[in-house]
Order: sequence, then structure tokens, then C-alpha cells
Amino acid sequence: MNKTETGSATAKGGFANEKDICRKFNNWKKDKDARSWLKIMNYKIEKINAVKAIQIPTRIKKSDMEKFGISEEDFEELMKFKKADIQIRIIITIGEIVKIENLSLKKANLNANFNQADKRAVNSYQEMWGFDDEIAFGLRLFTGEIDPNSRPEIVKNKNLRDKRRMFLDELRESLRNKIINFFAENKILIVSDVLKGPGGLSADWMLVTKYNKLDDTTTWILKDINIVMNFFGSGEVKISPKGSLYLGKITVMRKGGTPDPTKLQFKIKPCQLFELGK
Repeated sequence: MNKTETGSATAKGGFANEKDICRKFNNWKKDKDARSWLKIMNYKIEKINAVKAIQIPTRIKKSDMEKFGISEEDFEELMKFKKADIQIRIIITIGEIVKIENLSLKKANLNANFNQADKRAVNSYQEMWGFDDEIAFGLRLFTGEIDPNSRPEIVKNKNLRDKRRMFLDELRESLRNKIINFFAENKILIVSDVLKGPGGLSADWMLVTKYNKLDDTTTWILKDINIVMNFFGSGEVKISPKGSLYLGKITVMRKGGTPDPTKLQFKIKPCQLFELGK
């Protein structure tokens, strides 16, 4: 079987950023990789009239709604829940039919393989998923949004590993189990929201690229987002050895650093997706 049939290949040169990917799609008539990607998306090259790829910015101006195919009534909700992610919108014309594919891009790096899939304040996730105030309180202690030292009844007789926050395994057992049970019972919804994204700009595909400077090659894998969600979402929901949360192959952790140190973030290892291309 040809590797492009399994959705992965290695190509000469570097194209690890969104502008490069757009250029390749827009040069689809000559670009070998772009033609492979279109085939993986189940398009017959000989029937395509035109392809236009545009980068979707993190923030979209109202004046650009038409450019990205967004209606005014959908704009506010879309901006509220759009993922802080690198995305490309691919507009494919076949005769008089226009098809739109949204692509989520992830860069894989063996030296720093974790990649942020989504991050928000706890209250944003509470609004999205409807967990109760007790779970929100526990997650705010976990991210450091609530200083545990401001609640002496909670930290009494506890020797916290980090005075600024509490790890999940430092929460009282009943609250810790309640958080685990919520994520386990709602895993399908949560995995969909952090990887695919809700709303009109949700991802249809994920493209992972891995650049090797030594031989100037880029290895890529392109997969349907449903396959990606099944892959990264498979596995237990449990506390990690470091006191964060495993949601299958997704790690739920405190962001830390700057900016937004007290936001909750979901991280994946994009290199793991290459296991599907073997």
C-alpha cells in the first residue's frame, strides 16, 4: 500500500507553518503533497476546478465574516468558542458545487512533543460543559485561579508541592473522584470540543507535520478529525503521576507561565498520530 493511501508521507523541504500549507494547497495543480491531501479528503483531482486555501486567524473581524463564510447570527458564538488553534479553510470548487474543509494544523517536535489543543479559563469550560460549582472550585484550585492559602480549611495539615495551587491528587478524595467521574462520563463531548472545536469553524481534518533539519524533509500525516478524536480520546480517565489528569492520551493541566498562568489547558503529543500511518 502506498503511504499516501494511509494518510502519511515524507516530502523534501520544510513546510511546517500555515502559510506554507496554504501555498501548497493554492498550487495544487503542481504540488504533489497538496494533490495527495486532496485525494485523502476523497476528492478526484481530475474533477476539481479550483482550490483556495486561507489561514483562519485567532481573532476574526466582523468585517471579514463573509470571507470566512460566517453569518452574523453565528459570529458571537463562534468567537466565544473558537479554538486558539492554527487552522486553514480550504474552498474546493467542482463544477458549480463548492466544498469547504477546515484543517487543524499541529507541528510535531521530538524535543518538545507536547502541543496545546485548547486552553480557557475554568468558567469558560463550565459554561460549555455545565459542570457544577464544586467541580469548578476544584479545578480553580488546580489551576491556581483560587489561591489555596486563602482557604486555610482546605490546606490544613497539607504540605502542598506548589504553594500557588493544588494538584488534583492533593484535593480531598470525594472532590477528586467527582472531577474524574465528570470527565469520564462526558469524555466524548470534551474530546470533540478540544480537538474538533464547536461551531462553524470546527476542524474536519488534522494535519501533523514534523520537520527534520538534518535531511531537510517534512514528514506529514493527515487524518479525518473523527479518527483523530477516537485515537487521542482512547484510554482511561485518571490522575497522572504528577497530579494532573489523563483524558485518554490527552493531558489536562494548569497552563502556568505567561500569559494566562491560571487557565486550564489540554495538551496532546502530535507525534503519536504517526502511529496510525504505520
